[in-house]
Amino acid sequence: MNTRWRTARMLMLVSGATLLAILVWRNDPEAILHSIRQLSWRLLIVIAFPFALVNVFDTLGWRFAFRNDRVPFGSLFSARMAGEAFNLTTPTASVGGEAVKAWLIRHHVPLHEALPSVIVAKTTITIAQGLLLVVGLPCAWALLPHDSPLLRVMFWLLLVEVLAVGGFVAVQVGGLLGRGGRALGRFAFLEKLAGGLGRLDDSLAVFYRTQPVRLALSIFFHFLGWLGSALEVWVVLQLLGVDISLTAALLVEAFSTAVRFATFMVPASIGALEGGHVAIFTALGLGGTTGMSFSIVRRIREATWIGVGFLALAAYRGVVAAPATAEEH
Repeated sequence: MNTRWRTARMLMLVSGATLLAILVWRNDPEAILHSIRQLSWRLLIVIAFPFALVNVFDTLGWRFAFRNDRVPFGSLFSARMAGEAFNLTTPTASVGGEAVKAWLIRHHVPLHEALPSVIVAKTTITIAQGLLLVVGLPCAWALLPHDSPLLRVMFWLLLVEVLAVGGFVAVQVGGLLGRGGRALGRFAFLEKLAGGLGRLDDSLAVFYRTQPVRLALSIFFHFLGWLGSALEVWVVLQLLGVDISLTAALLVEAFSTAVRFATFMVPASIGALEGGHVAIFTALGLGGTTGMSFSIVRRIREATWIGVGFLALAAYRGVVAAPATAEEH
């Protein structure tokens, strides 16, 4: 099963990379390269801002997914960077990185507290993503022709996302993990796993019942993170010499999040996200070449922060290894 899964993910990655190459080839590669060269040193601005602020907001969103503040902010920030880098570069469908985040903060909180927090944070960031799409729909209605197929795509993706998040929350609140654990507990060799699912189920239910303020704050800060990503759209395009309103930038980011949600199985949504950018930029009258230039600049920023995430992971390993070495001596 694991081999089939990896093969499927690899095929999706290759297909996405092929689509990306076709999109670059069909949208004037020389013009794309020229526009990126124009950024010059200003590319450093794009790499640092506002994405650093987005990560601060998303880290706060994770912080409020705990029942109390026991993990230092810096530890959460670096663990989140490492986990997101893992999500974007490994065939785990944006799930493996969540386990990495929980594992990296195990010296501050036990895993039975860390694991529920990453599940809650994954839920709240997806809810916030849906809220951005809700905000983006009126922007699309104002800026696009009312018969535009992109409007229908955004509406249906919002509906699917609402149903998916609703089901995800229902599983957590309704005790389905615990019921599954009890069923597994009938088999002696799965008894330990069953007990773990039961405890996880209880932790999630307790959080949702007793921490409405922290739940709301987690959604709020993740929503600010998505708004920060919309601001990044505006900043990048202004630096590329494209005059765009904040409303249009919000629409571009809302559509981008919808594409990411629909293609979460594809590593980094490669190819699919670029295709979405070409579609939305063309619909806004900005042209597919501008959409591809924007996409590539974002990929450069993304690759840089993936590197930062793996440096954070390496630093964590060094901190863990140092005490072990000291004990051996």
